[in-house]
Amino acid sequence: MTLQPLIAASPVIQVHAAAAFAALGLGALQFALPRGGGRHRAMGRLWVGLMVVVTLSSFFISGLRQVGPFSWIHLLSVVTLVALVRAVIAARRGTIATHRWSMIGLYLGALVITGLFTLMPGRIMAQVVFG
Repeated sequence: MTLQPLIAASPVIQVHAAAAFAALGLGALQFALPRGGGRHRAMGRLWVGLMVVVTLSSFFISGLRQVGPFSWIHLLSVVTLVALVRAVIAARRGTIATHRWSMIGLYLGALVITGLFTLMPGRIMAQVVFG
């Protein structure tokens, strides 16, 4: 494992990766701790903010050009932004089941599964993890 490929990457990729790793860790912590209350809300706001950074920064990463500067992953970014808004609205309205499942889906889909795709050969994170 070496961080050199990430250090050599563009600043937008560095910000994207840092926010994604922070969201991954904070999300795991959020799932492990008791839900509800001030701490949960504060950590949730931070997590949503990190996810917005991850999502918006993705639009400035164009290594997998398929349609102009965009790829299928950018569609996921749009879906993620919509799901974030939906999850926050659900929490504010008190529809906790919708909020819970939206957040679980975002964590698994937008961070874990998508993160696994970054380990494909030729990608920066694959170089970081596998050398």
